[in-house]
Amino acid sequence: MTILFRLGSSAIAKKFVGWVFAHLSFLLPVKRLAESDQLIAFHHPSPSYPVHVLLVPKKAIPNLAELDAVDAGLLIEILQTAQNLAHELGLSESGYRLVINGGEYQKVPQMHFHLIPASDDQPET
Repeated sequence: MTILFRLGSSAIAKKFVGWVFAHLSFLLPVKRLAESDQLIAFHHPSPSYPVHVLLVPKKAIPNLAELDAVDAGLLIEILQTAQNLAHELGLSESGYRLVINGGEYQKVPQMHFHLIPASDDQPET
């Protein structure tokens, strides 16, 4: 899994990473916290926080700007999954953030969300 994140900045990754999540997510060596036909959620392989979960669509979507109206159901499922995981992982009581990066801050060319604690004294994702 870490290889995908390291490849994220390479030219080939612009097509490869999204394709892997769209077609080969069943092969990813991660412990799934949640999974459906539309998304996969797992602990970040290089976490910046005590709890750091990635929610990744199984559709090749390079970034937030590439979303379309047909993706509304996917976004609803991502938000519901984030709420469920926040509760399961004990983040609901202390607060949490659901972050999506873009532009130079998006290291992997596949739209994904970070579910992290709300503490202000921790680094940005």
